[in-house]
Amino acid sequence: MLITTLLGSPKKKGNTATVLGWIEEELRSMGHNVEHIYLHNKSINGCLGCGKCREKPDEIACVQKDDAAGILTNMISSDAALFASPIYFWGFSAQIKALIDRTYSLVTNYHKPGHTSLMKGKRIGLLVTGADDFEDNAEGIFTAFDRFSEYLLTEKSGELYVGGCSEPSELQEDFKNRASELAQSLVS
Repeated sequence: MLITTLLGSPKKKGNTATVLGWIEEELRSMGHNVEHIYLHNKSINGCLGCGKCREKPDEIACVQKDDAAGILTNMISSDAALFASPIYFWGFSAQIKALIDRTYSLVTNYHKPGHTSLMKGKRIGLLVTGADDFEDNAEGIFTAFDRFSEYLLTEKSGELYVGGCSEPSELQEDFKNRASELAQSLVS
């Protein structure tokens, strides 16, 4: 399988990147191809909500000329995509939120007959890291991701919250095992 991983953290070596690295390592050890995309150094503008993408529902027809179209193309051509974000103010980081907003160009007829998506049937997963516990902190990001998966008509194939640590050196060995389990659920 080809899996696209989307690192939505501004830190190349932070908690999110560390755990995502463990997941990517596991996926490669199982014989899968992984394409890692570090979103922080990409140019991804916010969605304009102009609706021009609706004029060509069989392609990514966004009028903006930035890196989003190429990233979305990678996601479409992959068998699975893994979104990885630190939790910022109870939600996604700005880097990954901008890309999620741009997936608007992948879906037509939402809440109407003929609802379809260029990601239909693809597997997606979610990795979230944070300094605090899950309760009163991360519930909303997982609810939003569930709705996002339904919107894209994808198969949610795993999720993981790694909380209670501020630095990669604080990551517990158990988190590495849970990262391995997420990798396995993403492809099985």
